[in-house]
Amino acid sequence: MASPITVASLPQLLQHDTCVKLAGIDVDGMLRGKLVSKKKFLSIAEAGFGFCSVIFGWDMHDQTYLRELKVSNAENGYRDILAIPDLATFRRVPWENNVPFFLVDFFDPDTRAPLAACSRGLLKKQLDKVRTRGYSAMAGAEYEFYTFRNPKSDSASPAGFLQHNPPHQLPSLTEGMFGYSLNRPVHNKDWYYSVYHACSRFSCDIEGWHTESGPGVYEAALEFGEVASMADRASLFKYVVKSVGVTHGITSCFMAKPKQGLPGNSGHMHISLVDAHGKNLFARDAVDPCAPWADVAALSDLGRHFLAGLLHGLPDVMPMLAPTINSYKRLVENFWAPVTVSWGLEHRAASIRLISPPTAKPGATRFEVRTPGADSNPHFVLAAVLGCGWRGVEKKLDIPCPPLAMGQDTGGAGDMGERLAKSLKEATARFMSKDSIAREIFGHDFVDHFGGTRENEVRLFDEAVTDWEMKRYIETV
Repeated sequence: MASPITVASLPQLLQHDTCVKLAGIDVDGMLRGKLVSKKKFLSIAEAGFGFCSVIFGWDMHDQTYLRELKVSNAENGYRDILAIPDLATFRRVPWENNVPFFLVDFFDPDTRAPLAACSRGLLKKQLDKVRTRGYSAMAGAEYEFYTFRNPKSDSASPAGFLQHNPPHQLPSLTEGMFGYSLNRPVHNKDWYYSVYHACSRFSCDIEGWHTESGPGVYEAALEFGEVASMADRASLFKYVVKSVGVTHGITSCFMAKPKQGLPGNSGHMHISLVDAHGKNLFARDAVDPCAPWADVAALSDLGRHFLAGLLHGLPDVMPMLAPTINSYKRLVENFWAPVTVSWGLEHRAASIRLISPPTAKPGATRFEVRTPGADSNPHFVLAAVLGCGWRGVEKKLDIPCPPLAMGQDTGGAGDMGERLAKSLKEATARFMSKDSIAREIFGHDFVDHFGGTRENEVRLFDEAVTDWEMKRYIETV
């Protein structure tokens, strides 16, 4: 195992470099950063540096929020917050001359407490709750995304990629519904293998990489690992895919539902807890003959409480899993996307898929949370999963609904579970309600800030005039 990087070891580590790239993660999961000289980096590596708080005061298109929020606003002058590099995140950017790269954490400049809006800090806070018991959390991430070709530029001239081609008119990289195809990747093999190898060199290794069902759709499963590192690697995976795509005249789309009538892009997350020796704490030592349902016969009591916490909390944290207007176009019936509070052993139509014996080894026992889309911030998703699940453990909650039977659809109400929010507006209202489980787990500062950013998104959409409206009403009303 390599020795941990320290401030003292940085001059040797960076001896042949002239600059360093730094990046933080905003509430939309976007990397926000800069290139600094090596001299500057060495001077701020320990104490940190000022970073304009406006990255938490504007949306994904750099428009300040219509209702200004506490973290960053005109009244406080969009003041600087404190950014401190996390030396453990060191890697080199292979498609940018191997420039050194570090992620940063954001802190309040007055109290030096983690900033409420910092997604990395939010996840670490939930992880600390688990660590007080001597446990660790492990996770895996799977992302689907659409790919499009720019017909008016090639790899030698990627400029104007979207300028000359409206995004909704870009042709798919390949046509047809060819999931798990061995032939389709051959059509764009240079891009396909460049993504795979760039991920390996950038320390966000891919475990499985294949086409999904849909025109130009691909899916990557990232290597399983510790939760905080997994969230970082999931964020950086999108960075790799988009950056490598630029050099090949390809744009990648992580929207939850890019095309009407076609499957959406999921961002499934797998979660398990382990003890100090690496033993899976969700696995039961012996099958329970008195289990309330056969589905949980091999699931430990701790695992059952964790599942209960997930199911109880899911409706209240939906904006963390489905953060955009478009997210809810994916979460509709009949498209292999979960729409209710539901669970089941190896059930891919449920919100929570339990993976355990007899279909998996005890050490692989875990939950796959299938509600998140590829448009979600992985740090918020894993914070929500860990926070809700651990709340179930602490409160010893009981599983609130029976498992879905194989073949049972989740579209409906009654014994098939509570229907999840159908829109960002509905989800945000529940997330921000005074008795929300989200407030209990994450605190008022975070809920008020992130909820406020989602309210902004809803308001912008409410005021938008869409192509659908023009096509439907231009001649008919």
